Parts: sequence; structure tokens; C-alpha cells
Amino acid sequence: MKHIVRGIHYRTREFIELEINEGKICSIKSLTERINEDTPIIGPGLVDLQINGFKGYDFNTLPLTIQQVKEITEALWSEGVTTYFPTIITNSDEAIEEALTVISEACSSYPLVEKTIAGIHVEGPFISPEDGPRGAHSKNYVKAPNWEVFARWQEAAGGRIKIVTISPEWTGSVEFIKKCVQSGVTVSIGHTAATPEQIREASSAGATMSTHLGNGAHLMIPRHPNYIWEQLATDELTTCLIADGFHLPNSFLKVAMKAKGENVMLVSDAVYLSGLAPGKYETHIGGKVVLTPEGKLHTADNPKILAGSAQMLKHGIGHLVKSKLASLDLAWEMSSIRPASFMDLPSKVGLVECASADIVIFSCQENNITIHTTYKDGQIVFDKNAINIK
Repeated sequence: MKHIVRGIHYRTREFIELEINEGKICSIKSLTERINEDTPIIGPGLVDLQINGFKGYDFNTLPLTIQQVKEITEALWSEGVTTYFPTIITNSDEAIEEALTVISEACSSYPLVEKTIAGIHVEGPFISPEDGPRGAHSKNYVKAPNWEVFARWQEAAGGRIKIVTISPEWTGSVEFIKKCVQSGVTVSIGHTAATPEQIREASSAGATMSTHLGNGAHLMIPRHPNYIWEQLATDELTTCLIADGFHLPNSFLKVAMKAKGENVMLVSDAVYLSGLAPGKYETHIGGKVVLTPEGKLHTADNPKILAGSAQMLKHGIGHLVKSKLASLDLAWEMSSIRPASFMDLPSKVGLVECASADIVIFSCQENNITIHTTYKDGQIVFDKNAINIK
């Protein structure tokens, strides 16, 4: 079906007309119409490399169903996310295998789900066992990298594991990283207490990403050297940041963005409570938490202790713009084209003719982003003015 879309190009700020047909952007024309405050903005679809759940559904709470994976995917379209990597965290070998199997089956069952899920991110259990770096991951299941176990998971996932987060502090990490890279899996350093030397060795072996840098760390670390400075200084590592305004102070965001330049991407790292109404919740790991109207998720006993991220990528974009840390177009690209390029996805080319029509129509008023329409592969999958678009 052919679609004509008009609006402001997110980067050039020109008034443009896009023609979409057979899943592609057929043409882009500059128009002379006058731009006003109601003119929507057209941008490439958002790409989230790390998301644990949404709207009450958790990829890590079993039993997970094919229908739940489908519903999470459809709900993410309303947030402007056209591509994402469901994230499986530290658990028993059997539980991880089961979750991977269900996600794979969901992809096989629904073509648009498969197009939206570009891969699976396995975050743990090959992470640091130490308090602080381990974060909220269960210590009971943390262990050294094991290629045989990982290969079994990859088989269960139908080859869909594309990112694995590990801590290179374990003996055997270098060999594990090399095998992952050889098999086409991106290795990210995260939840780590590794020494600077171990981080350099991991990078030399092929690790290319840092998982939510600045989080999943000790409360107190040596001023230097330490694993945060080392990852910032390693040019081969692309940094992921949670820019929800709660996980990292603006000063850290600013320094990280300056240090890494174009090698910075935003992730949501959203947990299953994201997208739900503010209030008190009892989590599946037995903790009482509070989701504030501002979007902060903290433990019920101590508002200073975060209980995960509850904000989507569009909120991180808005925070960077509001804080004057980035322009709208730069923040948007940190959440779309950059992760797509990093993972070598078709959407990495952005808004150009013949590109896949993964497009978001949105507005940004007072740094708050509203998603109007989302196109996935040229198909309208969300329209805030319509019901049951799918």
C-alpha cells in the first residue's frame, strides 16, 4: 500500500514529502509549505539494544508466552521503537533457554515481530559476582563464561542471540569473546569489576560495546585507574548510556558524550514496569518499589536506590534536549541511526530513498516527545488517532 507522509525532516528541518510503497521510501521531495508549531517531525525509527520488558510483561518472568512477546512488540511501536533487542538477564541455564525459545518461536510465528526483533541481548550470567557491579542480578546464577552453555542457548534461540554482556574479569573470558565474535555475536562489557588490563584484553579480543556505562558499578571505586575510565578511554568500545535523568548525572552524560564522540548510543534498559501507571508495586523478585509520576523507579524503603529504568528511549531523547546536552536531531540519531549502524541493520541509512520505511512521525513540545504514527517496513503499526491499526 502506498503512503504519502509530510512533515519536518528531523535533521535538516526542511519540509519534506515521503512516498512509501512496498516497504520502502520511494522518494523524498522538498516542499515549500510553511512550517508551524503543529507541523509534525519525521525521523527514522528508534532502535533499542536493551529492553527487559514493557507494560507489565517481563521477558525474564516465566512462563513467558508467544502472545506476550507479540504484545510487548506491538506496545513498543507506540513508543516509536521499530527495532529492539529483548534482553534476557542472569537466571538458571534452563530458565534462560526457555525464554530464548519462546522469543524465537514468537519471531517465527509473526512476521512483523521478527522484523522488529533484530536479535536478542543476553545480559549475564557471565558477569561480576561482586555486590555493586552485579546490580540486581541474582548472585545464585552468576558464573564464568561457558561456551558450551552459550552454544546451547544460541541453538534454542534459533541463532538470534546477537549481543552478550559479560565481565572480562573471569578466567577464560578472552577465549569466550573470540568465539562469540567469530560466530557473529557482539560482545559488550558490563556489570564488571574488571581491571583496566582485563578490559584492554577484552577489547583486543573483539569486545566492542559497553553496557549502560556508569551503572552496574561499585558505589566507591579508585579515582584512577578504574573500569569506567578505562572503557571511556578505549576507542574500540562504543558506549551505551541510560539518559532517563535518574541513572546518570548530567555531568557524566556530558563527559561520556565528549569522550566517545560518535561512539555513544542511548538505551532504555527498561524493566517490565515501564509503561504502567505511577504507584507502588510488588516486583517478581520480592521487592516493593515505587514508580513516581516523574518516571523514577526506586525501592519503597529508600527513594535514593533505583529499582531499574522505567522510561523509554523517547524520554532519554527529551532529557538530553531539555538539559542542553544534545540537539534533538543528535539525540534522535543516538537512539536510531547509531545503534542501527553499530549492529549493521538495514535502517542504518536513515531517511533516504530506497531505504526500508521504518519511520516515526512525532512532535516535540517543551522537550516532551509525542509519537503520532509509526511505520514498520512501510506498514502503519501505530497511529494515535486510530484504534487497532495492526
